[in-house]
Amino acid sequence: MTARSMDVDDPLEDFIRRDITLDDVARWVYVAGTGPAVIVMTEMPGISPHVARFARWVRDAGFTVYVPSLFGRDGAVPEAEEGAAVFQRACMSAEFHAMAANASSPVTQWLRALARLAHGECGGRGIGAIGMCFTGNFALTMMLEPAMLAPVLSQPSLPLREPAGLEIAPDELAAVRQRLDREDLTVLAYRFKGDRICRAERFAAYAAALGDRFIGRELPDEAANGDVSPFFARHVPYPHSVVTQHLIDEAGQPTIAARDEILAFFRKRLADPTQSSVAAPTISAPDSQP
Repeated sequence: MTARSMDVDDPLEDFIRRDITLDDVARWVYVAGTGPAVIVMTEMPGISPHVARFARWVRDAGFTVYVPSLFGRDGAVPEAEEGAAVFQRACMSAEFHAMAANASSPVTQWLRALARLAHGECGGRGIGAIGMCFTGNFALTMMLEPAMLAPVLSQPSLPLREPAGLEIAPDELAAVRQRLDREDLTVLAYRFKGDRICRAERFAAYAAALGDRFIGRELPDEAANGDVSPFFARHVPYPHSVVTQHLIDEAGQPTIAARDEILAFFRKRLADPTQSSVAAPTISAPDSQP
């Protein structure tokens, strides 16, 4: 993949921008690659150059990546004031349940429809998805769609006011747990230990609800990149974004190990079952395997 600056807006010219209407709601979705489908859901405040870089890593690993535009200005470097305005609008939007626990954001219904569409277009065993920050829990709710096989939760941050709360309705959470057990599936999740939004209490709640089907990874704060965009420098002044803003793109870094584990997880769940699985890299984590 060609190296790009993270400090200038990304034109996203190597993606096909599609206008996709599902459930009577139209959204732009950026699509690239070949192979099984993986949906990459952006963190706040939008599809930044860092999010686009992660999507390209997924594409280059042998997947068709779908990046829906959920908020913000596509391709933009997250500026402090613009990003704050995007965040405020999202918190007030009826599409997202930003504050209260025990309820699934309505936008997850559209995302489940996108999962069905992507699987129909790409075929294969099923699809994967990763949510980040504001969208972090969405991949779990998307497990209500049978095509979803590989959910990844990166620093899931909702509900904002309840550190131990889960942004999913209890009956849906129970249905997801039953499916994980029935089909022998797991959920991968990531956070930095010092994250003030996605705190340890949330991972404890996931573990209580999902048992050993939840594989939670906690990275050390010193593994976070300190060179971040203006929005993160002002509004998120602590380790938070595992595979985007706070990732250090150097061999041997814990954030790169997390990225590689996610890609291996997608391969294991979505590749032809006759192929051998890829061993997960070792990072700061429990002994369980995805």
